[in-house]
Amino acid sequence: MMPAPSRSALIDALAWQVELGVTEAIGDVPVDRTALPDRAPWLPAPPGRNPAGPAATAPTRVAPARPAPPPAPAPDVDTVEAAEAAATGARTIDALRAAMEAFPHCALRQGARQLVFADGRPGARLMIVGEAPGREEDETGLPFVGRAGRLLDLMFAPVGLSRTAPDLERALYITNILPWRPPQNRDPRPDEIAMMKPFLARHVELARPDLLIAMGNISCQALLGRRGITRLRGTWTEALGLPCLPMFHPAYLLRNPAAKREAWADVLEAAARLEAR
Repeated sequence: MMPAPSRSALIDALAWQVELGVTEAIGDVPVDRTALPDRAPWLPAPPGRNPAGPAATAPTRVAPARPAPPPAPAPDVDTVEAAEAAATGARTIDALRAAMEAFPHCALRQGARQLVFADGRPGARLMIVGEAPGREEDETGLPFVGRAGRLLDLMFAPVGLSRTAPDLERALYITNILPWRPPQNRDPRPDEIAMMKPFLARHVELARPDLLIAMGNISCQALLGRRGITRLRGTWTEALGLPCLPMFHPAYLLRNPAAKREAWADVLEAAARLEAR
């Protein structure tokens, strides 16, 4: 017997159906798939019965389910402008989180369990911007909590930086480009990045870090307009008006352990830049 699918697998399957455009799972009229006619249509009627007369018993027929009416066309909304208005109206980090929770135009929320907003200490001097939540982040509501998250903590611990540090000088603040998990952990699309970037920009304004780290290709695409992390990593640039250092994503390091040497060099570079400011 095959094991029953997990809750996570079922939610992923539903998210995939939503991605394909499925809008209705139940018809207007019930259909009894187990109902049988009185006789097989190719057999003659029983003696003494006129199949065309009133004594004949017609097979039970169930009306087919009527197709759902087409949905009303959605109003023409510029989602980027809507995001900018919602983000600008947030005066605190808590208000920004509430605005993101209420933002109705990102379809990713339909297949995600919950918003994944941030972790660590707002006001920390170093702010890390990841890509998008994975399965474990979607379950907990916090960024970087799986294997990649544990590796992230191990990378910064030797230089005295931690998301749990009480001192803002030694604290990390962590968020993602997207707050909702994409179906099947696929890469975020450019339109999704553009839609959510105003929230990220406002998040950085409110958190007021000294330095940014763009962790992974998607973060570089959103913050710098460029991809190619192997070329970009280790070189300081500017994003959202702040010094920004691109780094390998810890998930990449788990697949490519040989790159940990370059990642460690980038951690040391970030720590040295903090000490020099």
